[in-house]
Amino acid sequence: MHRLFVAVRPPASHRAALLAIMADMAGARWQSDAQLHLTLRFVGEVDRHRANDLVDTLRLIRFTPFDVAVAGVGLFDRKGVVDTLWAGVEPRDPLASLHRKIDRACVAVGLPPEGRAYRPHITLARFGRGGGLLDPFLARHAALTSPPFAVDSFALFESHLGHDGASYHAIARFGAHVGEGNFQD
Repeated sequence: MHRLFVAVRPPASHRAALLAIMADMAGARWQSDAQLHLTLRFVGEVDRHRANDLVDTLRLIRFTPFDVAVAGVGLFDRKGVVDTLWAGVEPRDPLASLHRKIDRACVAVGLPPEGRAYRPHITLARFGRGGGLLDPFLARHAALTSPPFAVDSFALFESHLGHDGASYHAIARFGAHVGEGNFQD
């Protein structure tokens, strides 16, 4: 089985700027440079055959390149307990449009449609049961911005869970910089 998601990797300069704001915070498991990405669609666990079908279907997606920028910070919680600290990304509309195209591609190969509202973000840190003291960080970085960067391609990533968290590997790229990719066991 392959644990997959579709995402955009921000440029190295943008990732470096995000890494620079990560500071000591009790309970925070900060993302590494290799983990920073803008998720377009979480796929989940699929077998090799369905993964290859998804690659073939994602190759058919066409979109006009657009620019986005980092814009602010926020958090996600589950049942009132903070589990994720993130940097926002604007504008949302072109990302949401691309997300819908990718979601339709996933449904076309037999995956369930995305059940959650799409909120473009780059995860900065994850938290266990006891989240850190977030208010000072949120206040300090509320106006976080970056220069725009082009979204002219996206990739299908495979996630491997390990002792030190998840590691991600791009399997196939799509868009202006199309590459080939198929899954093998």
